[in-house]
Amino acid sequence: MKKLIATLIFLLTACTTTNVPVLESTSLPTIPPRVLPTSTIEILLPTVTVTSTPEATPTVELINQRTSSIDGMPQVYIPPGIFHMGGMDVRRAPNEIPDHDVKLDAYWIDQLEVTNAMFALCMSSGGCTPPQSFKSQRRADYFDNPEFKDYPVVYVTWGQAKAYCEWAGRRLPTEAQWERAARGDDFRTFPWGEDKADGTLVNFNMIVGDTSRVGTYSAGASPFGVLDMAGNVAEWVNDFYTFDYSVSRNVVNPTGPETSSNFIRVVRGGSLGDAEINIRLSKRSSVQGPNPNAATGSSAALGDFSPRIGFRCAEDD
Repeated sequence: MKKLIATLIFLLTACTTTNVPVLESTSLPTIPPRVLPTSTIEILLPTVTVTSTPEATPTVELINQRTSSIDGMPQVYIPPGIFHMGGMDVRRAPNEIPDHDVKLDAYWIDQLEVTNAMFALCMSSGGCTPPQSFKSQRRADYFDNPEFKDYPVVYVTWGQAKAYCEWAGRRLPTEAQWERAARGDDFRTFPWGEDKADGTLVNFNMIVGDTSRVGTYSAGASPFGVLDMAGNVAEWVNDFYTFDYSVSRNVVNPTGPETSSNFIRVVRGGSLGDAEINIRLSKRSSVQGPNPNAATGSSAALGDFSPRIGFRCAEDD
């Protein structure tokens, strides 16, 4: 019998965090014969143009959006600019400092988290291996169940997320790209602003108890119109993890540390089980990524995964 070992590695803060179970596996599940329908997601949201003045009231314009021809993912254009990165609220953690200006070139980011149906499409084309489990937090039948085709894929390792994005002609976003897409160009604490988190804005704190359909919380959209940047599932980004931002002095298109002795990667956004303090957009989590030096097929070679971690992709303009 397979043995699943819970291994949470959300190492983050001096604050109390909500544990996210992370399961390890050295064998992949067999894909059942059931065929997933293609994704039917259609998200039409306004985006917000934010001026460089933090106090300015945003104005709504038509979203600058396109759709991927490979997986049907709606993508949002993030213009070039300078934004302020890091924790700036009273609850910021030591690994969110120092807050600092970062300059980014233009890029595109997925408006939604990658879904079960999208990931199944990658599998059917040979670009992806199956998730480490077909379950979700509380659902025994999830990944291959058509009822949940437009829900975020979970139980994927960092390497599997990377492989999907490359198959789709994209890549994992950098940590800085992720945060700007969530924050915009002002100093907000949450993607939607400063209002206290509740069940109309975000799936968090086990209010739902499991994943929600991607794009459910349109009122919680970021200034650019990107959805689910807080809660639902936390998201892999490309960067190796370091305890604070002082380690890297690069503030122009930063990509994080070039190497890591422990291969730990950054996870952003908080999840369906996290309290409000841990879904702030500056919140940084760290989870074990794959060790390229480990034996093929070993748990170390895979890295960790969880029913509360998914991902989205980005693409250079």
